Amino acid sequence: MARIKRGITTHRRHKKILKLAKGYVGSKSKLYRVANQQVMKSGNYAYAHRKLKKREFRQLWIARINAAARENGTTYSRMVHGLKLNGVDINRKVLADIAISDPQGFADLAELSKKSV
Repeated sequence: MARIKRGITTHRRHKKILKLAKGYVGSKSKLYRVANQQVMKSGNYAYAHRKLKKREFRQLWIARINAAARENGTTYSRMVHGLKLNGVDINRKVLADIAISDPQGFADLAELSKKSV
């Protein structure tokens, strides 16, 4: 019976990792062992930062809403509370977008929230 050589399988596996490591600096993109370690670590970073991305965007939206609210004579917390009391159900992403793209519309929302608080 002929023996089975596994060079093709190993080569494919190595190529797959090196393709993922494309763009890394130095031996991290050239040598399999180093590249494999870096690809695994990069995967961990990618997983963690997919979770952090949500937190960071929410912080950004709140900062934008707060800045626009202060220009209209109120604060973020008072504005959100006032909108909730009036039954205006707009999420922070949309509210931040309104603050940037439509300042007059945001001013109207700010006035609405000021009346109820």
